[in-house]
Amino acid sequence: MNSCNGRLTQKLIAVLVIAALLQLVGVTPFVIVMLAGVGLAVGYVVRRSAYRETQRIFTFYIAAEEILRNEDRHWYAFEVAEIIDQGEQVMLSIPDVPPVCQFAVGALYHRVGNYEAAVEHLTPIVQPESMSENRYTTASLQLRRYVEMLRTIEREPARAPAALGAVRSLERMRQKHAAKLLLESCNYLTNAPTAANPASNLTSKFSADFLDSTVNAHVPRSISEVLQDVYPDERKPS
Repeated sequence: MNSCNGRLTQKLIAVLVIAALLQLVGVTPFVIVMLAGVGLAVGYVVRRSAYRETQRIFTFYIAAEEILRNEDRHWYAFEVAEIIDQGEQVMLSIPDVPPVCQFAVGALYHRVGNYEAAVEHLTPIVQPESMSENRYTTASLQLRRYVEMLRTIEREPARAPAALGAVRSLERMRQKHAAKLLLESCNYLTNAPTAANPASNLTSKFSADFLDSTVNAHVPRSISEVLQDVYPDERKPS
């Protein structure tokens, strides 16, 4: 029995127990049926609302991935702004935001030249301990619904091929480009004139050592560097 069937069985048992208790206290069967109907209707509305809320995340993924993937395509500023707003609304709706969602919002900010917002969103996901979903040992109800829908799409790609393609594409972008986009954003804020851009003081929080180590962590060492460590130059004076 899977988890979905298990929850359904638990709900049916709960309904039967409540109905039995109501009958014991003298409530007529007609009233019990009416209450059950109202409860089912409310439950259906709540479930549909939660489903649409979760589905909105994947709708954002599809739109964000299209903009970030087509670098040569010219987008109107209001188009990108509307997608960014969708991403911000998604982030407000889920306490423990998935890293790929936060990356998408940060990358879109970088795309439109809002480097301060890009730094704000990209920094948490570039830190080494934040690169993996393994850090989510507990989850909110919203994250559980999101992960449940994601796994369903992964098991049955035909149900939402566009959403699955967008998720996978954004994940690849996150692994390859998140650190680079953060470094570019910080460098721009650092080099921008302070009078024209007061927000440049934000970069004081990010040291060059942190940025270098973050970027270098994603770049493998060359063979010559490895050999130099194994076989140091013995011709150097001791």
